[in-house]
Amino acid sequence: MNAFADLFAALDETTGTNAKVEALVRYFAEADPADASWAVYFLVGRKPRQAVPSKKLREWAAAEAGIPDWLLGECYDAVGDSAEAIALLLPEAERSSDRPLAEWVEGLLLTLRDRDEEDQRRLLLDAWAEMDRTQRFVWNKLISGQFRVGVSAQLVTRALAKAGGLEPGAVAHRLMGNWTPSADFYRALIHPDSADADLSRPYPFCLAHPIDEAGDMPQALGDPVGWQAEWKWDGIRCQLIRRGGETFLWTRGEELVTERYPELAGLGPMLPEGTAIDGEILVYRDDEVRPFAQLQRRIGRKTVGKKLLAEVPVALFAFDLLEDGGEDLRSRPLRDRRARLADLVAATNVPGRLILSPTVQGASWADLAEHRASSRDNLAEGLMLKRLDSIYQVGRVRGDWWKWKIAPITVDAVLTAAQRGSGKRASLYTDYTFSVWDESGNLVPFAKAYSGLTDEEIRRVDAWIRRHMVEKFGPVRTVTPELVFELAFEGIQRSTRHKSGVAVRFPRILRWRSDKTPEEADRLEAIRAMLPGGAGG
Repeated sequence: MNAFADLFAALDETTGTNAKVEALVRYFAEADPADASWAVYFLVGRKPRQAVPSKKLREWAAAEAGIPDWLLGECYDAVGDSAEAIALLLPEAERSSDRPLAEWVEGLLLTLRDRDEEDQRRLLLDAWAEMDRTQRFVWNKLISGQFRVGVSAQLVTRALAKAGGLEPGAVAHRLMGNWTPSADFYRALIHPDSADADLSRPYPFCLAHPIDEAGDMPQALGDPVGWQAEWKWDGIRCQLIRRGGETFLWTRGEELVTERYPELAGLGPMLPEGTAIDGEILVYRDDEVRPFAQLQRRIGRKTVGKKLLAEVPVALFAFDLLEDGGEDLRSRPLRDRRARLADLVAATNVPGRLILSPTVQGASWADLAEHRASSRDNLAEGLMLKRLDSIYQVGRVRGDWWKWKIAPITVDAVLTAAQRGSGKRASLYTDYTFSVWDESGNLVPFAKAYSGLTDEEIRRVDAWIRRHMVEKFGPVRTVTPELVFELAFEGIQRSTRHKSGVAVRFPRILRWRSDKTPEEADRLEAIRAMLPGGAGG
């Protein structure tokens, strides 16, 4: 437990990707296999059911600390994290335990839920008495089911691969599906013989560079006749692989999601042996691409019911063929790969499930710019430009593939509420609610955003919020509607969950409009007019 708590602290104290990976590698190099298996389990986002209700945790912690419940609540508001507030308020531990993580989890955490309340309280107090503050913080996160730290499953996979001298794809394959943490599982996870993963392993994805609008691109790319233009879809990048009579669907984040998209897994038996297709998962219903907001209903679900399958069917929009008949095609020019892909899609003939992503035709860059301007009408983010003689490279290699995105939608909105951030921002009001004017002259919440301001601006806004608070709703503080900010977002859709009737994608703050008064902020009717099909469509 000590080593795992130290790892948590190391990961929490740095934002550098390489530093995080190195901290993970050091931990895995020294940890007992049983402890390492549970560390992997928690770090990749898996968790057992909540062992003890959060309300009880706070109640017992307040009693042990000798403070009233309301004071613990105020401390939580200041810190922004219940587990951390409890860890800070409890009396210093009288002793320290070196019990391993696996023993804490298997001997206590997994049994707590089935014990009566008094046993739970006694065991938790005993556990807290053996831990320092960092260990308590991590332990509280584990027992409350709220453990998370600033690493992705992909980073954990990279670290495990480095620790075991493996390819990340082999580790990702072994982490798929259901597994139980154990010493034997961990040893198999980092075993150097990776033949078990070769069958399913995806190819490293080829990525595009953004076009710099400030320069003279894309004219600098030369004659457009040497380029292929296609829509830049707003979906999930993936590879569909058929090998050894099995089907595998990998996301760009090296996550195996075959079981989550059964309609795409069903394509496997129709594909030739030794096929790898690069494409985009999109919601496709009634011969139309649907907004990403609908795809979000499928993301993260490990099982999908018949109702959801009917309401949110997906298709694979294929735009590249990486393997055909077991032959690696990546060194062939795009024009050849595209031709073979078109033949494969036509031969498979599964309308509505496997679709050749259409190219966008234009005799000049001006023609393509006109198509790009209509991207949102096609639920796309812009155009992809790919050199027809380009090979399929690894990673983001400059020169052959470019993404020519449209400018974000912008809105001027009024700051109407805020709450404290988390982690290093727990003492600052950094999570903001923005509103626009409705037809009745009232401010209606429109979007939430927490990124885009400089550290200095954050401090200034935080100080202003503290001076202009109006009401308190849990951790949220409403403020007098005076400050105006320009927000940017990538898309807008209707929403029955939001009071404004709209939901926006990737909202962020572009700038603080100190030159504008609240009355000059945008109107909801103008924003609704941005909806696909217009306000009444």
